[in-house]
Amino acid sequence: MQHLDLQVIERALAWARDGETVWLCTVLATYGSSPRAPGSLLAVRGDGRHVGSLSGGCVEEDFLARLAEGEFDTPITTFRYGGGGNESDGVDGTGVALPCGGILDVLVERLVPDAETLVHLEVLLATLQGRRALARRVELDSGARHFVEDDGLGPRVIRDTERGAVQIRLTPAARLVIAGLSPVAEACARFALGLGFEVIVCDPREEVLAGFDVPGVEIEPVLPSVFIAAGGCHGATAVVALTHDPRIDDLAMIEAVRTPAFYIGVMGSRRTSEARAERLRRSGGLNADEIARLHMPIGLDLGSKTPAEIALAVMADIVRVQRGRPRDAL
Repeated sequence: MQHLDLQVIERALAWARDGETVWLCTVLATYGSSPRAPGSLLAVRGDGRHVGSLSGGCVEEDFLARLAEGEFDTPITTFRYGGGGNESDGVDGTGVALPCGGILDVLVERLVPDAETLVHLEVLLATLQGRRALARRVELDSGARHFVEDDGLGPRVIRDTERGAVQIRLTPAARLVIAGLSPVAEACARFALGLGFEVIVCDPREEVLAGFDVPGVEIEPVLPSVFIAAGGCHGATAVVALTHDPRIDDLAMIEAVRTPAFYIGVMGSRRTSEARAERLRRSGGLNADEIARLHMPIGLDLGSKTPAEIALAVMADIVRVQRGRPRDAL
């Protein structure tokens, strides 16, 4: 299991390479309560096979039924679930009400399996893998689409009503790099998969890796610091060191602060963290700003004792930072 958007584009590209027409659906906007955020993706084949999500299931069911009846045969369609159509924004209403009471605007692109589609999906995939920051601009009248440079900051979808276009920001799939295995690290990996993270475990110890079995996790049998230094982190990456072994944890921190990772944390008590900060300053050459980037002790203070409880505290803190919430706002 990988970040859902990444999984959607990987599957859509595989289908297109097999000669299948793909309907790529994107949530353009939400109003009120809604289960999925703008930018969320669903890819569907003509036979109904699909991956991704637009809602809790009701939208997907309606879309698949309409597709089976021959609808969505044009390059571009926009429609609304949960409210009537609004001529001012060019969105047709479906008459389907969402159980949550919200409203969902959806863009549907019919992608035929030609060379242009393959290139477009390949660029999309590379962007979600963290290789480049881009936005995807789609002209709603013609169906023309192209990529533009973007810093990845701001709302996922921008609607240009004057020019009849939408611009969809592409951000790398959220990634969790786990520096070294431990019972807490294993629990963290399971939580992160459920939260939609791409999870990578780095540990050079063969005997430790031999006992690790969490389907969906990528294993890198190298020192975490080596993987990180080789470009393993992008701006949507969280790095956590959870072994209590400074030979693994400290080296990972030294390399991680040189990357754009949005969260870098290491496990230990306050006393251990103070000693680590001094060690990283003295032996690792980290300055005050670099040390300030480190979340240590890692995680929210939930009074956690067991590995699962500590992992919950760690992942909750990562999500907090990911969503831009200060600790004192909790």
